[in-house]
This record gives sequence, C-alpha cells and structure tokens, in this order.
Amino acid sequence: MFDLGWDEMALIAVVALVVIGPKDLPVVLRQAGRWARKGQMMVGELRRGMDDMVRQAELADLKREVEKAADPGSLKKRIEDAIDPGGDIAKAFEPPPHPGQAGAALSGFEVAGEAEFLPADPTPPPPVSPPKP
Repeated sequence: MFDLGWDEMALIAVVALVVIGPKDLPVVLRQAGRWARKGQMMVGELRRGMDDMVRQAELADLKREVEKAADPGSLKKRIEDAIDPGGDIAKAFEPPPHPGQAGAALSGFEVAGEAEFLPADPTPPPPVSPPKP
C-alpha cells in the first residue's frame, strides 16, 4: 500500500525508538495498532455499505425487469407481435357483425347465406333400423 521495504521500516523503528524512548514505545505501538484496527473496521463498514447499495440497485433493476416481463398486457402484446406482426390472423378470427347492425361490413371474407346450408326438403329422413343378428 505505502510501498515500504525492510530498510525503510527499520529506519522508522530506530527514529521512533530515539524520539519516543524505550519506555513509552510499547504504549505508542499499542495505540497505533488500535487506530489501524479502527481504520480497517471503518473501511470494511464502508465497503459493506457500498456493496449493499450496489446490491439494492441491482435488485431494483431486476424487479423492474420481472414486473415488465410479468405484465399480462405486455406479455400478450409481445406474443401477438411475434406470432402475427400485421394482425391479419387476429382479424380473420373476429366474429362477423350482426346482419341487422347499421354499417356492418365483412372484413374481407364472404359468408354463404343460410339457404345454401339448409336441406331442400324440410322433412326428416326415415329412421334407420338396426341390422338383425
């Protein structure tokens, strides 16, 4: 961190021994150790706080993405756009308007009249008897 080698540390120890004295040096070193420990604890707490803020920001982004993906309207629209980009298939399955409605128009499809589907003779066919064994 400070890029101190053995020779620099030895010089600092000799200067501290001369300036502080051999009697008070252990007390000063103990106090310096406490300050270093407090500094490390403060840096660790700061690091944990920053990690928590980053984690909360990531969770907020993830929550927005999940809510966007789970939105039924959005999901339905994305599926419809993927399957039928122009919307032509959906129009084909819409029920035709009632014949009595004013301005009823067919959406490109012609519907056969009822007369084509009704039998010409309204009498029911004769019953079929089951075969005899």
